[in-house]
Amino acid sequence: MNRNDFIKSTALSIGALATLPILSAQEKPANQSSTTASPLQKQTPKIVKHKEGLKLNVLGDQQNIKLTAKDTNGQYTLIEQYNDPGIGIPAHVHDNEDEVFQVLEGEVAMSIGEKTSTLTAGDLIFCPRGIPHSWKVIGDQKAKAILSIFPAGLEQMFMALAELPPGPPNMELVSKICAQHGVNFV
Repeated sequence: MNRNDFIKSTALSIGALATLPILSAQEKPANQSSTTASPLQKQTPKIVKHKEGLKLNVLGDQQNIKLTAKDTNGQYTLIEQYNDPGIGIPAHVHDNEDEVFQVLEGEVAMSIGEKTSTLTAGDLIFCPRGIPHSWKVIGDQKAKAILSIFPAGLEQMFMALAELPPGPPNMELVSKICAQHGVNFV
């Protein structure tokens, strides 16, 4: 294509863009539900300082929820976890969410499907929905990790679990709460 043909082609492409509808940040496509965030909605920047966030004890899992569905237009939830050796979550499966679990400090035994691996600082694992997975802090030091959940919303389950009374968990009630959010133990 010579220079003149390229210029004409580019001008035609740009002209075609002018015929596309332009939605304001407040408008949603007609087929989008009001509970689902639109990527066209204006995002509000948020800075979360080191010690800030929503701190929860979820069955022994010390969580600090840094970003929620409200913060990300429902795109993802971001949680910092900082746990003692021996703390973990048994095998479970998500119907609706994918997770990325990245270790920042310490060691975590992570099982996904039939495979168990030891993750250390800098390692991460992608846990797709529908595949059973579990984790447990191992070694002799605390482990810090970042958990990213796509899409957002599972923080509602964590908040409900954090409201349970201290002591040994009532696993029947825990399972019921989790199942209401599409998470089941295996």
